[in-house]
Amino acid sequence: MELLGNSYFALFLIILIGFIIGRIKIKGISLDVSAVIFVALVFGHFGVIVPKDFQYLGLVLFIFTIGIQAGPGFFSSFKKNGRQLAILATILIVSSSLITFGVYYFGGIDRSLCIGLLTGSLTSTPGLAAAIDTTGSPLASIGYGIGYPFGVIGVILFVSFLPRILRVNIKQAEDQYRHEVSGGFPEIRKRNFRVENENVFGKTIGELRIRYMTKAVVSRVMHGDAAITPVSDTVLKKGDIIKAVGTSAALDRVRLLIGSETATEIPLSTQYDVRSLLVTNKEVVGKTLGQLNMLNTYNTTVTRIRRSGIDLSPSPSSKLQFGDKLIVACNRENMEQVVRIFGDDDRRLSDTDFLPIATGIILGILVGKLSLNFGSFSFSLGLTGGILLTALVLGRTGKTGPVMWTMTGAANQLLRQFGLLFFLAAVGTSAGSSLVDTFQQYGIELFLYGIVITLVPMILTAIVARYFLKMNVLTLLGTLTGSMTSTPGLAAIDGMTDTDAPSVAYATVYPIAMVLLIVAVQVLSLI
Repeated sequence: MELLGNSYFALFLIILIGFIIGRIKIKGISLDVSAVIFVALVFGHFGVIVPKDFQYLGLVLFIFTIGIQAGPGFFSSFKKNGRQLAILATILIVSSSLITFGVYYFGGIDRSLCIGLLTGSLTSTPGLAAAIDTTGSPLASIGYGIGYPFGVIGVILFVSFLPRILRVNIKQAEDQYRHEVSGGFPEIRKRNFRVENENVFGKTIGELRIRYMTKAVVSRVMHGDAAITPVSDTVLKKGDIIKAVGTSAALDRVRLLIGSETATEIPLSTQYDVRSLLVTNKEVVGKTLGQLNMLNTYNTTVTRIRRSGIDLSPSPSSKLQFGDKLIVACNRENMEQVVRIFGDDDRRLSDTDFLPIATGIILGILVGKLSLNFGSFSFSLGLTGGILLTALVLGRTGKTGPVMWTMTGAANQLLRQFGLLFFLAAVGTSAGSSLVDTFQQYGIELFLYGIVITLVPMILTAIVARYFLKMNVLTLLGTLTGSMTSTPGLAAIDGMTDTDAPSVAYATVYPIAMVLLIVAVQVLSLI
């Protein structure tokens, strides 16, 4: 068909059919967006090719958005779980390398061909580059071509079916992950207390240093029948009622300092306003509440910060991020000015500034081209590694001067899906074009070896992670795809969950696995 020769038509036809097939469920299981690559394999077999430019365009967008999203949680995850994730990556790479050595030693297969088979089975282009450089043989590329198709398909199928095999409920796994993430951020509560402690009678809130002493925020004070927004000069008298906001532990300290808890409510004064405001003004992003000095300047108290679904107790050192939701209490006459300071414009959340996106991707490409030489051994992050590392750092930084590196969730998801579909379609047609020919040329033996190199290490790693390390299945899936350096694998699980657990694990493990694989290639070439 002549239309199939048009790369644009073929690209979107593959995406369309992939989406239709991906929504078909059999016993509750569907391929979702990963169906696109299987459709592309069929199209590729019949000679339809999506140009490589679409593959690289899709790859950089997908990896950049993954890094930007995972950046804020990556470094804390590395500190918390870095050792576990590094161990799992080591298990996978070492076991796959040992299997490869066994194929070479006992199977009598050419060493260069085996090394290429290893990199293809783990879908690692940087590994292939190292294999070609180390062996100097075209057999490495042929081995890569043999191992790569199942390396792509096998990882997708394995991670897609693993939750069902382990009989794990994804929703429960998401709840568990959110609980683990929020473990360092206890639930924020509010309580009213009656001023009964003689030691605080006649003293100001500033003198008592309530926020410093208790880690709670006093949002309202009632003198007699008058409710006011407190300032540091507000004097507490016997019988006053205060409203405090903070963790349970912080509120317990308030009770010890002020007096007993009371069910008496503090009515809202007509001059008093409490609102939920969005941080959309770039001028305040990256600044601390202490720097803004809202209490002294506008008689305004920030009682709560909601970020990524977690309520945080504010302090002077709390640094604001774009999209934070603040609970603000102040006099009505000041509220308009406070709104202008924080922005509170939900339309800004849907805006996408392409300047930082283009800048970040260019920086990532340049970082990926940097090479470290250690005698006969050289190492570079490559396109994927360079963009991923740069995006992680930029996502963690958040803002540099007037440039906002972070993106809203909607913008990130759109660009990621856009890049992912292009990437899967191009990779699939490329692999499909040589799948049958390679099979006919080298027979089933090498394909079976490639299947073993792909599956056995993943099974071994999954067993260790799940039954010995008791790892959350979402983190496990991200760890497997990161250790296999499989972007299509990550794509397959990206649609399974609304959490960033797989992305954070993938971003944490990927650089470790890439370095280990390059070292493994060097070692195997010397044996």
